[in-house]
Amino acid sequence: MDIKEFKSKLQPQKSILAFDYGEKRLGIAVSDLLLMTANPVKIIRRNTLKNDIDEIRRIVKERKVGAFVYGLPLQMDGTEGETAKAVRQFAANIKKEIDLPSLFWDERLSSKAVETFLIKEVDLSRNRRKQVLDASAAAYILQGVLDSLRYL
Repeated sequence: MDIKEFKSKLQPQKSILAFDYGEKRLGIAVSDLLLMTANPVKIIRRNTLKNDIDEIRRIVKERKVGAFVYGLPLQMDGTEGETAKAVRQFAANIKKEIDLPSLFWDERLSSKAVETFLIKEVDLSRNRRKQVLDASAAAYILQGVLDSLRYL
């Protein structure tokens, strides 16, 4: 689905949840209900798909989530590699359990941009960066979507 169709499926007073997918960690960010700002929420330490889904279901209920955004790690030439395929499979697994509108968003260099910001502007230690990077990357991805939605 493209962003215009995604926007048409958004429900009023519902937030959007974004994922920064990783095999070991899943960064989570959620928008406010007005779809203006993205906020990092947490990092899910992954062990089983069932546990991932249980935690996502809890966040969906708690944060009034009405849609999902998945960061899609395209290669620099725009093609999809193995990680992008893993993200699409993860999204398909989530859709089977939690059927909400979803959008894939090009996340090339998002983690690098966030890490550079955390080093230069916030001066976080390596250990502290590791604790917040995935959720912050999810917020960066989501903010890009939110900014784009405003111009449609």
